Amino acid sequence: QVQLVESGGGLVQAGGSLRLSCAASGRTFRSFTMGWFRQAPGKERDFVAAINWSGISTSYIESVKGRFTISRDNAKNTVYLQMNNLKPEDTAVYYCAAGQRWTSYGTNRNDYNYWGQGTQVTVSS
Repeated sequence: QVQLVESGGGLVQAGGSLRLSCAASGRTFRSFTMGWFRQAPGKERDFVAAINWSGISTSYIESVKGRFTISRDNAKNTVYLQMNNLKPEDTAVYYCAAGQRWTSYGTNRNDYNYWGQGTQVTVSS
């Protein structure tokens, strides 16, 4: 069993930055693919970014490339999402997820077994 706890969300003006963190319990963290997804009101939960177990491979949705960076620290059982140049359309609840596959470069939410409770990110214009 893996428990995930997100933190770092909040309210920020357009153009600002936030860093989300996701702390994981369990000794098998380093073996998991980690992903970030987001869900805006009335919309489905969409893929944002993913990182493989070693941190060597990453993937991003096109709209955040060049603005968001996913990273992980396996010694701290933590994955991060650095978000720069935030836009109002980035407003959503952001969820951390853990899975055991890197198929589809971590973009398929059905490949994730564990989810955090989510953290709200609100970007004002």
